[in-house]
Amino acid sequence: MGVLGLLNHVLNFALPAIVLAFLLPMIVRWLPMGRGTGIRPGGQMLVLLAVNLAVLLAGLLLFGRDGKMLAYLAMVAGCAAAQWLMLGGWRR
Repeated sequence: MGVLGLLNHVLNFALPAIVLAFLLPMIVRWLPMGRGTGIRPGGQMLVLLAVNLAVLLAGLLLFGRDGKMLAYLAMVAGCAAAQWLMLGGWRR
């Protein structure tokens, strides 16, 4: 496999995590619970990207292959939990 093939595989692996980490803070800002938070969207995106990639990597190691729906479900659940913690959802 060449460099371009490897880059293609890595980008296809990470793209769902990147898109979810980018979109969630932007969507949450429109909701009442997302207003007035102390964390900037860029910081939220970095935290969510790290959580998403960690969960996808754990799914890859656990299942032995990429693209399992259970790994994507765990990624969404982990991303939602991290966002909830960053917004202080337990106080509301």
